[in-house]
Amino acid sequence: MKYLEEFRDPDLAQRLLDDIRRTVTKPWAIMEVCGGQTHSIIRNGIDQLLPAEVELIHGPGCPVCVTPLEIIDKALAIAAQPGVIFCSFGDMLRVPGSDKDLFRIKSEGGDVRIVYSPLDALQLARKNPDRQVVFFGIGFETTAPANAMAVAQAKRLGLDNFSMLVSHVLVPPAIEAILTSPSNRVQSFLAAGHVCSVMGTWQYVPLVERFHTPIVVTGFEPLDVLEGIRRAVHQLEAGDARLENAYERAVTFEGNVPAQRILEEVFEVTDRTWRGIGMIPQSGWKLRPDYEQFDAENRFDVSGIHTQESPLCRSGEVLQGLLKPNQCPAFGKQCTPQTPLGATMVSSEGACAAYYRYGRAAINLTESARA
Repeated sequence: MKYLEEFRDPDLAQRLLDDIRRTVTKPWAIMEVCGGQTHSIIRNGIDQLLPAEVELIHGPGCPVCVTPLEIIDKALAIAAQPGVIFCSFGDMLRVPGSDKDLFRIKSEGGDVRIVYSPLDALQLARKNPDRQVVFFGIGFETTAPANAMAVAQAKRLGLDNFSMLVSHVLVPPAIEAILTSPSNRVQSFLAAGHVCSVMGTWQYVPLVERFHTPIVVTGFEPLDVLEGIRRAVHQLEAGDARLENAYERAVTFEGNVPAQRILEEVFEVTDRTWRGIGMIPQSGWKLRPDYEQFDAENRFDVSGIHTQESPLCRSGEVLQGLLKPNQCPAFGKQCTPQTPLGATMVSSEGACAAYYRYGRAAINLTESARA
């Protein structure tokens, strides 16, 4: 309970808010990159406590949300094949593909299993040598080291019946894509502490210098987020652009070097498509040639699957910070957690899910425009 109490102190939160109010003199737009930070902000009403000059923009840092529809459909195609045990973290089972999700595949007889680690999938492969075991490897840099270790272990153990469907994405190229977009409004970023705990903060220095944009690394508790916002506002008001680490209890400049080594051994950087956003160059990982025999996409020959998003779903604009979830006409109507149009409504880190869960009502766009 130590950190729950220590980083949710209402008196300290008020002092941080007072400092922000005293400092801010003009409008600023700050993007929290991570979906976990978005949920903390909406759950605790941080965006409503801030002065009107400070706008929080929700970023694309929800790994489930940015996994492209094409990859979801490939996962569904693999999971439906006989003789396959398809393993995934639980947050992927409700993510909609073109016409169904993994729960539907399971109800139709597919062997879809929730695991808590890719190493659980490895154990299933060892215990079921007559079955093909596939792990759905998605996420940002945070989850990638364990997935890389699982593939390395499979090779060492000679587990020919294990493979991974890989859809890893990287944060720094996404920040660069946002900053180079003609529609960009972001003036500062709150970087995700768990990503930086793995990769360190050194990758963000070139972005700060190139774009003269402050980046503050923060955690996920209310006080973490408020301190990150406070530091960002101070930099913006002073005309500074620095990388600041406000999450020193978990993040260092170098990061987790052994984790970075296994990532470098197993994965190589590649272009990656982000759901609702499109292709961002050099923004993801794929298996290196030495490990490509464990690539499920090749093993099951699903490379020919192509998809098209629902025209009603505007989650891409939400992920780019161009639209608040409750500004989407389908929010809470055609799109709910029971009938999701996009992953942002069902992911535990999705911005749409946060707005729906914590009661942020849909906005009438016509009335809003008139106002």
